[in-house]
Amino acid sequence: MEKRKIKNSNIRISKLSFGTSALGDMPDTYGYSVDEGRARETINAIFESECNLIDTSRNYGFGNAEKRIGQVIQERGGLPDDFVISTKLDRDMKTQKFDATRARKSIEESLDALNVDSIGLLHLHDPEHCRDITEITSQHGSLAELFKMKEEGLAETVGLAMGKTDLMLEIIKDWPFDAIINHNRFTILNRNADELYNYAYTNNISIINAAPYASGVLAKGTERSRLIAYSEATDQELEPVKELEKICHKYNIPFPAAALQFSLNDKRISSTLVGVTKPKRVSDTIELSKFIIPNEAWEEINQLPYTTHDVEAAREYKPG
Repeated sequence: MEKRKIKNSNIRISKLSFGTSALGDMPDTYGYSVDEGRARETINAIFESECNLIDTSRNYGFGNAEKRIGQVIQERGGLPDDFVISTKLDRDMKTQKFDATRARKSIEESLDALNVDSIGLLHLHDPEHCRDITEITSQHGSLAELFKMKEEGLAETVGLAMGKTDLMLEIIKDWPFDAIINHNRFTILNRNADELYNYAYTNNISIINAAPYASGVLAKGTERSRLIAYSEATDQELEPVKELEKICHKYNIPFPAAALQFSLNDKRISSTLVGVTKPKRVSDTIELSKFIIPNEAWEEINQLPYTTHDVEAAREYKPG
């Protein structure tokens, strides 16, 4: 699989990567549980695939995701060669505190849980949910602490992972990030992240585009899902999805392939991040990434209407 270099580092990440939030067991977010056995089987499948980036976070499943990844790493005798762990500094989930002291505690917890000495790509996570943004952006805040961690060798590259694109754009203009992760805001259905991605690409900040399936419906179709950005969609919001289903049926295209490749084909995006919860989903996703979609189909797909608003603006955030 093609790999792209992160800024001025020695790290190269595969165009397709896998996320582990659901593997930490987050039924409040996804509507189902994932037990430890299935999670570890899926993590092993990721490590054995041709992709080389696995993404997680300190707060996914309140630490479960990192713990399960760390158990697999320990059983395998270490992280596979050329594999990159992407994880995140997180606020205190009870108090929403996110100062430099909390950031330092977060990296210590991550290194311990993951059974590694350093992180390939370390992000500051979800500042829009913290109690006070100045705890993050001030001269001695958690962002400054993130860059200290890079200087200390605890992280080879550093990034910002969050949802709200307007705040994200403000922050990345003020700090020398190597990468960013944004989710649900750049799909066939929504282009809210377009300005953000233009700025990042122009300034050599690697872009990891997460949730190309809009959190469900673009993977499962309208008969099996009504979820867009973790929320129930209206009939009007589902109309473009139904039109995409018609195009895929017309050209005999696996439905999720179109949504996945829409992100993979964008030259600005270094890696497209897909969450998986079963071992077979790893190989299935790689196959979807390689399915040949004819140009005629893309011409019709690119004519579908899309929105530009923040699709998670009305979302009720649940951390579990």
